[in-house]
Amino acid sequence: MGDNMGVGSSVHNVEKVKSSAKNSSNEKMNVYIWDMDETLILLKSLLNGAYAETFNGLKDVQKGVEIGKLWEKHILQVCDDYFFYEQIENCNTPFLDAFSQYDDGRDLSNYNFNQDGFSPPHDDINKRKLSYRHRVIAQKYKKGIHGIFDQDMTKYWDDLYDVTDNYTDQWLSSARSCLEQCSGGVNEVVPDTDSADGICESPTKSHHINVLVTSGSLIPSLVKCLLYRLDDLITYENGSDSAARTSSFA
Repeated sequence: MGDNMGVGSSVHNVEKVKSSAKNSSNEKMNVYIWDMDETLILLKSLLNGAYAETFNGLKDVQKGVEIGKLWEKHILQVCDDYFFYEQIENCNTPFLDAFSQYDDGRDLSNYNFNQDGFSPPHDDINKRKLSYRHRVIAQKYKKGIHGIFDQDMTKYWDDLYDVTDNYTDQWLSSARSCLEQCSGGVNEVVPDTDSADGICESPTKSHHINVLVTSGSLIPSLVKCLLYRLDDLITYENGSDSAARTSSFA
């Protein structure tokens, strides 16, 4: 597997990776820009029936709507129950490490997030409390579905994914397959013009940058990545190997 994607704010992170790539010899960069909604995943077009209607009666519109409602209901539930969305909905940030400088590394094992008096992060104290929540969200996201949910809930999500993938003629699994192919590094052999005779060949490593754009808020976008089985391809980190971030592009 090559470089993974990330979720968060975009341009300066891409530039950071470009700069890093320029400083690495024999490295080629490929940038892939992906739209999450109605490209990598389907939700809105299921909810409003638009997806099924394009098949001119060949697909059950109501079944698609019901599938969409299940996704919508449980995405919001997971956001609130596991990712503090009810608490931080109005504190949307472009990426999870936006307030990392305020995180003092405190052990959060016994921290009570329901009684810490968190309010909008207009001061350093609440920025630190928000950074705590972001740290826990990142840890949960890295665990994946099997590390967060029990066996019954994991099976429920697996079943819903399979039902959706079957209904949409493998839309979800095909999208994931595209990401996997674009995330793989390939070594190419190119002429080395710096050699004495100019014909010596040297290997070139392809550096893949996958940019994810969505108009959605950060937490629901992360949860969608998790539940639609994209979490091992889309990371949350901000770094030279994770240049993509959630951008508010309509």
